[in-house]
Amino acid sequence: MNFIAYIPIATTVFCIYFFVIIYKHWRQKPDALYLLWWTLGVVFYGIGTLVESLHTLYGWSPLLFKAWYIAGAFLGGVPLAQGTIYLLMKRKTANILTVILVIVLVISGVLVILSPLDTSKVTHLLSGDVLEWTFIRAITPFINIYAVIFLVGGAFYSAFKYFGNTEFKGRFWGNVLIAIGGILPGIGGTATKFGHTYVLYVTELLGILLIFAGYQVIRNDRSLSVHKNQVSATT
Repeated sequence: MNFIAYIPIATTVFCIYFFVIIYKHWRQKPDALYLLWWTLGVVFYGIGTLVESLHTLYGWSPLLFKAWYIAGAFLGGVPLAQGTIYLLMKRKTANILTVILVIVLVISGVLVILSPLDTSKVTHLLSGDVLEWTFIRAITPFINIYAVIFLVGGAFYSAFKYFGNTEFKGRFWGNVLIAIGGILPGIGGTATKFGHTYVLYVTELLGILLIFAGYQVIRNDRSLSVHKNQVSATT
């Protein structure tokens, strides 16, 4: 088997490490809901790569496939994006978007669970082609676009706010790293639609490494955040 198939194992282990660090950070500031959602984001990111790891080690099964589709296609980046929403927006607006998002995710997850599978399309690579209810795959891009707009767009927006001021150099580069890290799994997900699942495995690892690097750079920066929600959570 291609060694790339084992990359999700390394990604899962790193997600556990990342989770421990960001969970402790959130517990220091329990009122910071953006940290709570980022913590959940790392958890679901790790669950997605854990399922990929199990697939590599034990092979395809209906349970693993559906868990992979729900965790990867629907939950891979959305909780991280929701954290950015709680960072940038008013609490009331963020709460409304959360309710809508949760409803969409629950319905989508139930559809995946109930969908029959065309096992004749099963290969050694994970692919959504086996879903007989093909309309489910049309839902995925909307969820992914939501994640990209708020995770990647939010990070680029923050980088723009910090750009040009040497005082915020760390926060600028930290957000750039997060934005690039958020884009990579999306590129991998697109490649998966064309049968190149191994590209996803590589971009998932690179993505979480860059997001972690950006998070660490921002956390270690001593300048004051321009975002009110972040400032209020640090006082």
